[in-house]
Amino acid sequence: MNWLLSLAYIFVVPGFLFVLGFGMFAEWLDRFGYARMQRRVGPPLLQPFWDFVKLMAKEDIVPEKADAGMFSAVPVVALASVLCAALYIPAVAAQSLFSFQGDLIMVLYLLTIPSLALFLAGWHSGNQFGQVGAMRVATQLFSYEVPFFLALLAPALLAGSWNLSDIVAYASTEPLGMLVTLLGFLIGVIALQGKLERLPFDIPDAETEIVGGPLTEYSGRRLALFRLLRDAEMVVGAGLLAAVFLGGPLLPEMLFDISSMDSVWLRWIIGFAVFLVKTLIVILLLVLMKSAVARIRIDQMVAVSYKWLIQLGVVQILIVLVIRALEVF
Repeated sequence: MNWLLSLAYIFVVPGFLFVLGFGMFAEWLDRFGYARMQRRVGPPLLQPFWDFVKLMAKEDIVPEKADAGMFSAVPVVALASVLCAALYIPAVAAQSLFSFQGDLIMVLYLLTIPSLALFLAGWHSGNQFGQVGAMRVATQLFSYEVPFFLALLAPALLAGSWNLSDIVAYASTEPLGMLVTLLGFLIGVIALQGKLERLPFDIPDAETEIVGGPLTEYSGRRLALFRLLRDAEMVVGAGLLAAVFLGGPLLPEMLFDISSMDSVWLRWIIGFAVFLVKTLIVILLLVLMKSAVARIRIDQMVAVSYKWLIQLGVVQILIVLVIRALEVF
């Protein structure tokens, strides 16, 4: 029975099928919300799915100057890393099935791989636009990763653990204590927007400047995998922020203690619904940011990260350390 539960966890909920399906829904929500804010109609609900099917049916071309092995491998490796990261995020209960001490570090590591893969994709494509986009990916990588790590470090220090399940449990028992990490949450949302290379940080694939950046030479199935990767990364990144800062599948115990319910299945259903709502809140914040701000230059991106986000992240860490020293919570 345990192995059946493990297989269901890996492949169904909150596994691969959920991440990919919810990722397509998140893409539709992003495109629809962005269109409505610009007073446009927006795409139908199944448009991301049909776009994926269309790309899978198109001809898949490998350029003559490209490194064929690297060109083909990077989208598969990047998508696999994001799907694996999803397995460690508590989505139905306080503890994920594969939880271990330090799984937060594992998830952060796995979520770094897509950016490295995108750099390799552009660099080995043999296209000048792709190589310029690859360099922009590398430049942004060193800009947003540091504030993203600092933002997620604050709740871990507050909870006194590198385990996502412990952080989620702390957010449920001490919701007032988590209010001091609001600054870290805002930094995390902005840094996640940079990781996803969305407006105003879509500099690596700016169509008006470098065609499609690192994905200029990609077509067919490989391009479909990259698009699926971005959908999955948005869901997993938003789910990580929802788990670390908002308590994931748990509600504050002062409002409603899910763990006190007798039925395990009912606890999981309610917890999963709570997790979905919190994840959608983070995604909507990303959509609002995309709609409100225009694209900035690469030097402005670096300046924002090093002059503001990193320094604010350090301030957030200092606030948490003072609170821990005074044992306020």
